Amino acid sequence: MFEAIRRWRERRILSSSAIPEDLWREALEALPFLPVYTEPELERLRERVVLFLNAKSIVGAERFEVTPLMRAMIAIQACVLTLNLDQRFYDGWENVIVYPEEFVTNLEYEDDAGVVHRRAEPLAGEAMPGGPVVLSWPDIEASADWSATGMNLVIHEFAHKIDMRNGEANGFPPLPPEMPRRGWQKTMSDAYAHFRARVEKGEDTAIDPYAAESPAEFFAVLSEVFFADPTLLRLEYPRVYQLFAQFYRQDPASRTELLLEH
Repeated sequence: MFEAIRRWRERRILSSSAIPEDLWREALEALPFLPVYTEPELERLRERVVLFLNAKSIVGAERFEVTPLMRAMIAIQACVLTLNLDQRFYDGWENVIVYPEEFVTNLEYEDDAGVVHRRAEPLAGEAMPGGPVVLSWPDIEASADWSATGMNLVIHEFAHKIDMRNGEANGFPPLPPEMPRRGWQKTMSDAYAHFRARVEKGEDTAIDPYAAESPAEFFAVLSEVFFADPTLLRLEYPRVYQLFAQFYRQDPASRTELLLEH
C-alpha cells in the first residue's frame, strides 16, 4: 500500500513539475561524461532529477545565489549514481548547501585514544550523516570537466551519502541481496590495501591519491572514476569495476569504448 502511495505521489510531481528543455540541455552540455547515456536513459534521469529537486532544497550559503542551472547540474550528477537504484538511497535528509568558495566547518571529533580534535581546514565538499551535503560552487564547476581536474566533487559527496545509508561512511554501502557482503569486503579491502601501498611508496597514480585516506574515501573516489573515467577504473582495478557495475547497475566503460569507436 505504501509503495502504491509513493508511486502516486511521484506521478503527481512529474505531471506538475518540469525542467525547461533549454535549461536541461544546457546542464547536460556542461557535464562532459553524460554522452554515454542514451536518450531514453536521459529521459529517465530527467524524471529522477525532477523528483530529487522536489524532495531537496539546494540553497546558497553566505547570500550566494544558486541559479536554476546550478541546481540542475548538481541534481543531475547526484541522480546519475542512483539512476538504476532505488531513489530512496537519498531519503532521510533535506538540504544541499552551496558555498561561493571553500568553507570551514569547525567540526569536533574524538579519536580512538579519546583525544578531541577540531577540524578547521577549508573544504570543497562534505556529506554529513543524516544531514546536508555541503559543496563549494567553484569546485563543482571546475570538477564537472574530469579531463581538466581528475575529480568530480558532486559524485564524490553523493557516493558518501549512499555509503552512509546504513550508518557512518566506511566504504560498505547497503548491498542488494544478490551481492554477497564477503565478496564486497574482500575485493574492496584488497584493492584499498594495494592502492594505499602505492601511494605510501610515492607512486604517481592516475587515480587521486586521496583515495588512500580511508576505505570511505576509497569508495567515494573510485565512484567518481567509475562514472567520469570508467575505462581508467577497469584498467587499474578490474575487480572493483565489476563490483561497482553490479552495485550501480551500470557499465559505463563499455559505453565509453563504443563512443570512441564511432
